[in-house]
Amino acid sequence: MLSAAQKDAFNRDGYLIINDVIDTALLDRIKAEYAARMNDIYTAWFGAGRVSAPPETLDFWQQLAAARAAGLEWYQPRDISLPHADITDDTPFHFGPSVFDLLTNTRVLDIAESVIGSELTSNPIQHVRIKPPQAEVDPDEVRAHIVATAWHQDRGVGLAEADETEILTVWIAMTDATSENGCLRVIPTPPDRMLPHCPKAQTAIADAFVEEDRAIDADHNQSNPLNL
Repeated sequence: MLSAAQKDAFNRDGYLIINDVIDTALLDRIKAEYAARMNDIYTAWFGAGRVSAPPETLDFWQQLAAARAAGLEWYQPRDISLPHADITDDTPFHFGPSVFDLLTNTRVLDIAESVIGSELTSNPIQHVRIKPPQAEVDPDEVRAHIVATAWHQDRGVGLAEADETEILTVWIAMTDATSENGCLRVIPTPPDRMLPHCPKAQTAIADAFVEEDRAIDADHNQSNPLNL
């Protein structure tokens, strides 16, 4: 549970960074689950002649890089939710037992409950974000889970029916999130209202309302350690 000081900081700043919430054993199980998922998909691609390097010669990251280089759909089979459109009977996604254990982790739920109360519901908009270096992303790629995400307020894409609902975004880093490798960025002390949003690559705050000069990196090395 959060301390009174942490709650005050969250209510004041609009974000909170908490280190080491997820234990190493669960992180290791999640990484192993994704490596197995990647290997199964990559092995099928190798059997079909769509990639050239044998799967047993590559680790997870090398298989991922090879799939990207071959122009294969490497992201959606690993996402934990279906896409927002163009869903068919065979659209892939991954929600394995270790991912379920992450979403139902008691330490994560206790933190969320201390902010918005009990009777929690997980919104199916959650995603895995496996982001390659921006310079290596296909220019035609627009998915926010792969490219840089435009400035936004999450409630900006909510329906009017959700306006009275307390909503908390929980962002969990699977690897160290630092300024050097492109961590989440936030603008502290947000306004207590919705800013105007408009269509960009994603629905985003209109440029005139973005105070990017106040943005900070949600670096896990900060002294005020939303990174769980």
